[in-house]
Amino acid sequence: MTETKLHYPGSIAIDSALMEAAGILPYESVLIADLNNGNRLETYVVPAEASSKKVVILGAAAQLIQKTDIVIILSFALLTPEEAKEFKPKIAVLDENNNIIN
Repeated sequence: MTETKLHYPGSIAIDSALMEAAGILPYESVLIADLNNGNRLETYVVPAEASSKKVVILGAAAQLIQKTDIVIILSFALLTPEEAKEFKPKIAVLDENNNIIN
């Protein structure tokens, strides 16, 4: 997490290049798990400037997640059993500066 903004209607802003790498669409619903305190919350994604490396928690969720916390952002897909057999999830692992390392 690079920043928090409490006084905002809500959501999480993610560098649009990181969104693309992970296959996350603008305004898609996501689940966020905070590794520092165990909090989990659901919100939606808004794109941040490409290559900015920003991941900013916005709105009331800023009460649950602090700047510099390490989070896992999960998106989901509804698939038929046949589709699920062929589905390959996208996973982007980032370093402490939000650079993709895997």
